[in-house]
Amino acid sequence: MDRLDHLEHLDKHLVDELAQVARETVRDELREQTRKQRRTAVLYAASGAVALYAGAALALTLGLLLALGLPDWAAALITAVVLGAVAYALRSAARPSASRPTAAPRPDDTGPETPHHRER
Repeated sequence: MDRLDHLEHLDKHLVDELAQVARETVRDELREQTRKQRRTAVLYAASGAVALYAGAALALTLGLLLALGLPDWAAALITAVVLGAVAYALRSAARPSASRPTAAPRPDDTGPETPHHRER
């Protein structure tokens, strides 16, 4: 009986050690994946900030070019309208609409709304 208790203790100890190793391995793997994703996120954020400054410089250039032949207020107004139109077009492109097709139906969909359904 004493020998069985000793083996049970060893089994429990072995299971605890295996669980510890598994936790450490998973933790290290997640840490590595997080590090890579963090770097990617920082690069995307930096590119977005630079694109914002580039867009501001482009808008300023457009305004200054228009100001050469128009009053300053008119040049600023035209620049604002152009930027508003671009923003509206981008928003419309991002929004799903009924005229644009959505995701294609999967072949395993056989409901009445899919073309794969046959009336018998």
